[in-house]
Amino acid sequence: MTDTPPNPSVNAGYTSPTASQPASGESAQQQSFLLQKIQPALLGLMDGSVSTLAPIFAVAGLTGKPIDAFFVGLAASVGAGISMGLAEALSDDGVMSGRGRPILRGAITGGATILGGMLHTLPFLLGNLHTALLLAYVVVVCELLAIAYIRFHYMRSPLPQTILQVVVGGGVVFGVGVWLGRLGAS
Repeated sequence: MTDTPPNPSVNAGYTSPTASQPASGESAQQQSFLLQKIQPALLGLMDGSVSTLAPIFAVAGLTGKPIDAFFVGLAASVGAGISMGLAEALSDDGVMSGRGRPILRGAITGGATILGGMLHTLPFLLGNLHTALLLAYVVVVCELLAIAYIRFHYMRSPLPQTILQVVVGGGVVFGVGVWLGRLGAS
């Protein structure tokens, strides 16, 4: 299918495809769901999961107290959720981009950011640092794989490339947190 009709006078209302129109083979409802729900949620999950890794694991290494890491994770998750939610809600009105109502999009992004940060924060409610760290490591791996799967399934990103990007990116941030925690504790 071409972007211009064969005879413009026959189809005066013709418009070329834009970002807010569905891609071929995709219904408008599917595209709307992706742009207005999945994309903001994925953005939040990625930010919440990755942006809280370094502070949580650095504090765990610095203080050796799981409860300190928990409160840093809680503060980082909620703070990042508020920040990301506001940023998404204020980024555009959704009319030109087809991304939907900004307040709903912001709420989805903010909630997903908090969730993404809290999942690997919760293990630090355990009293034993070693156990909390082991459980948090497992949760982080599961989070990163879930994000990669969501990108693959909904955004149609190639799975090997997606896993590599998400796991390497998350792994670098995680490593920085562990390294800073050890550096500061020594």
